[in-house]
Amino acid sequence: MKPNVIVALLVGLVLGFVGGRAASGSKATTPSNTPSVAQAAKPARQVDPTVFKVPVEGAPVKGSVNALVTLVEFSDYECPFCSRAHDTVVKLQKDYGSKLRVVMRQNPLSFHANAKPAALAALAAGEQGKYWDMHDLLFANNKKLDAASLESYAKQIGLDVAKWKADMEQSRLSDAISKDQTLASQLGANGTPAFFINGRFLSGAQPIENFKGLIDEELAKAEGLVKSGVAPSQVYARIMEKGVERAPSRPAQGQEPVAAAKKIEIPANAPSFGPATAKVTIVEWSDFECPFCSRVGPTLTRIKETYGKDVRVVFRHQPLSFHKNAKPAAMASMAAHEQGKFWEMHDKLFANQRALDRASLDKYAEELKLDMSRFKAAMDGNKFDAQIEADMAAGAAAGANGTPAFFLNGRFLSGAQPFEAFKPIIDEEIAKADKALAAGTKAEDLYAKLNQDNVNAAPAAPAAPAEPAVQKVDVGNAPVRGAAKAPVTIVAWSDFECPFCSRAVPTLEQVEKEYKGKVKIAFKHQPLSFHKNAKPAAMASMAAHEQGKFWEMHDKLFANQRALDRESLDKYAKELKLDMAKFKAAMDSNKFDAHIEADMAAGSAVGANGTPTFFVNGRTLVGAQPFDAFKRVIDEELKKAGVVMAADAK
Repeated sequence: MKPNVIVALLVGLVLGFVGGRAASGSKATTPSNTPSVAQAAKPARQVDPTVFKVPVEGAPVKGSVNALVTLVEFSDYECPFCSRAHDTVVKLQKDYGSKLRVVMRQNPLSFHANAKPAALAALAAGEQGKYWDMHDLLFANNKKLDAASLESYAKQIGLDVAKWKADMEQSRLSDAISKDQTLASQLGANGTPAFFINGRFLSGAQPIENFKGLIDEELAKAEGLVKSGVAPSQVYARIMEKGVERAPSRPAQGQEPVAAAKKIEIPANAPSFGPATAKVTIVEWSDFECPFCSRVGPTLTRIKETYGKDVRVVFRHQPLSFHKNAKPAAMASMAAHEQGKFWEMHDKLFANQRALDRASLDKYAEELKLDMSRFKAAMDGNKFDAQIEADMAAGAAAGANGTPAFFLNGRFLSGAQPFEAFKPIIDEEIAKADKALAAGTKAEDLYAKLNQDNVNAAPAAPAAPAEPAVQKVDVGNAPVRGAAKAPVTIVAWSDFECPFCSRAVPTLEQVEKEYKGKVKIAFKHQPLSFHKNAKPAAMASMAAHEQGKFWEMHDKLFANQRALDRESLDKYAKELKLDMAKFKAAMDSNKFDAHIEADMAAGSAVGANGTPTFFVNGRTLVGAQPFDAFKRVIDEELKKAGVVMAADAK
């Protein structure tokens, strides 16, 4: 059986896979004179001028074909940020009337169990002319999307329920969703919600002013086209004529943007196909439960067919913490690898991503005719846990924190990329390999040489993208650590269950140590909906804060991210010697729910939809950034404040 290599993309998931990372606003102020987020001045946001070719055919549409501005939304009915953005879109439709057309495309995220059934419910309602009625109900009730609730909504809007149920089972509706998701990935819209306004990308549940600024800009351009003789009904088609069909590669949320190549070792026991003497070695870090994994299968297959023995693919594991079955699936793949059937198991796992429980894994092993006693012993004894953990650590060290991550002779390529993204790099590396072989390099030494050559090449850094506008961020009554009059304030929006947030903790500790007395850190909550224990953990931190021990609880929670159930939270409170009656009363009454919800809303308003997101004197840093990223911004802010560091004074 020929392997069909499939890779995965995170969005960044967590980032990014939950909302936009754009920021807006004006100059930061200190807590004493900072207005609230709701009172902030109208944002002045810079938006990428790139126009993407975003088709509207076949998707639900609300608005006139003569509308001069078309807003295409990629959304997920279970995503809390999409629900917030829905209210914004409704307001925009009222404000712009016939000038605005709204087109909906589906991008149900895999970790939202009810998102795809909800999308199917909406499309099936559309078969009876009531897509938008169902659409509005789903967003109004996005925490109630189980099968019984969906059926109740169908009855509420007067559908023929029997027909509706039959339509939901139709493969053409599921295929339509898959096509929408493929289009979203192609356009770089991997998180939700994602908007294209006359083809221009706007990511996340942004403030309405950001939408209006872009709509007004596009409206003026469209009116110019009409004046030049273009019929209103042809304006969107005319704009799309020169649109870009694919977005460039973007790092996943929380992932270090890697410009230079990395030294990538090949473990002796790593699954691979293709000869060790291949001219190009592709090392991929992947996750069997990641929804984007299955999208890249054709790309890797095409690479194999095109390049044959010139390319080797090495598979390494990066099971993400919020995919509960990803690590057991990785373990099953290695147990199959031990019996010579890694790739056969690999294909079964990706073909059955929603059935990766232990019983299913055993079933796949039986179907592959593995020695079941040996397979079960490997699974029950966690035989390959150390190897998987080593892969994860190596991936994190190389910057492969999200999935999929590829290294082509050490050169980094992020995400579910098309063949066209791989081809130029592969061709360049083959040319280098041919030159090295001609110069006398042995075939068995080729990868080590090319990898090292790429590491040594130190390419010029690409031009940095324009930094988002400085925000006004109100610290308010958030927990704060550091000198009260520190010239630099870092406000962090974070989630105690987010793996990228925990990776940022040591970086912030290094910042505090390096800039003692010059930096203070404020913590705000953004518990993501797919992290079931994130909000209770946030509640526990605030219950500890009430007793003067927020940061002690903060450290315990991040140190124990996989044990954030209520029993564990109580245990940590006892270890911190909190007044347990007071702590439990705060937890049981949801005393700090309003505080946490306010943090979440404020975060969304300034673009902190993914975690972690930081504002350094109002300047945005997204993700688990390295210390140097913080240092650059902090040093610039200290310079503005006239503060001279000791090293600079020498």
